[in-house]
Amino acid sequence: MLGPEWTPLVALVAAAAIAAIATPAGISGAVLLLPFQVSVLGTPSPAVTPTNLLYNVVATPGALYRYWRQGQSGGRLALVLAGGTLPGVVLGSVIRVLLLPSARVFDVVVGAVLVPVGSWLAVTRPPSAVKPSEPGPAAIPAPLLVLLACVVGCVGGIYGIGGGSILAPVLIASGRPPAEVAPAALASTFLTSVAGVVTFTILAVGGHGSVAPNWPTGIALGVGGLAGAYAGARMQARLPDAFIRRLIGVLVVAIGVRYLWAGLG
Repeated sequence: MLGPEWTPLVALVAAAAIAAIATPAGISGAVLLLPFQVSVLGTPSPAVTPTNLLYNVVATPGALYRYWRQGQSGGRLALVLAGGTLPGVVLGSVIRVLLLPSARVFDVVVGAVLVPVGSWLAVTRPPSAVKPSEPGPAAIPAPLLVLLACVVGCVGGIYGIGGGSILAPVLIASGRPPAEVAPAALASTFLTSVAGVVTFTILAVGGHGSVAPNWPTGIALGVGGLAGAYAGARMQARLPDAFIRRLIGVLVVAIGVRYLWAGLG
């Protein structure tokens, strides 16, 4: 385990590298940063979850600003997603602290999230590879979308991700254009992460153990992620999308299986 004087620096460098690799694949670095925190940084449970959410709070405003400058705000879709994810993340945060504080049980949760996300990356094409002429399914009705966002927000509150990595592929598969989905999912991720950090901070007052986010580590992760995501976005046009997604997908599945094995063993 790293000494406390080295943890923020290692967190910053690792987050930059992970975000640079994950961004071209279309996923948030937060998905991979949580297992890195557990295995390398030694962030205690359940504080690792709000620390991971803090990463999103710091790392996403740069991309949101870029979308805003491009005239992409997410519009009504962002409000619909936030309407579901915000109550969901509060519920998930409470479940994480009161029902899933055990590190071994959380290993199973980590694996249960990583294996499906990695499998989706490995077997699907990036949005840019889908031909516009290909027919898509009907858009998800707003009430069902709010319910789905609430479930995803709950998962985000338990695991420590904003939910955009889960919602974005579902929305794109339902026929919504990536140009609309990306800013809406990112805005939802930011708001959900803020709500999650606030909820965990409040729960920490109740004395439930290591519940509050590790602020130095979370901020260092966010700053590194901000730089890494920018670099990854710049590299995206120079990298083969399908190969990157499959490579990251296999890696994510392997990490997920390792956590499932540890949690169930």
